[in-house]
Amino acid sequence: MQATCLNPIESKTSELCQAIVDQADFQVLFQSLNAFMQDEGLKYQFQSINDLGSLLQQKQASGLEVTAHDIAEFESLRERFLANEVAKNFLQAQEEIQKIQSGIHRQLSKTFEIGRVPTPEDFADECCSSGCGCH
Repeated sequence: MQATCLNPIESKTSELCQAIVDQADFQVLFQSLNAFMQDEGLKYQFQSINDLGSLLQQKQASGLEVTAHDIAEFESLRERFLANEVAKNFLQAQEEIQKIQSGIHRQLSKTFEIGRVPTPEDFADECCSSGCGCH
């Protein structure tokens, strides 16, 4: 098998991916996602919640009344879902992964914007509040 030659960007991207995988917390995140993906019942519950949430948003956007019964049904599905530890871990893992992806995207976008590797000072004006994850 012939070795492939990676250009410098592909090589560094591969290094970044390896650094992510090497983080101790990454395996926990991955296991949380995997446990959820292997549970067909939880995936069905999650899809049902999302479908009902979308339906309620469409009703509201169309000017139709969202009844107390509609809201109670949605909340009941949501509470049952969140009562499951695998589901809670999945949602937490999703949130953490989104933070990581957002941070990477933010760094890359700033690099293209300013034409160099950004420093913390380059992001100082972008912070929304303390604890927002900007730093």
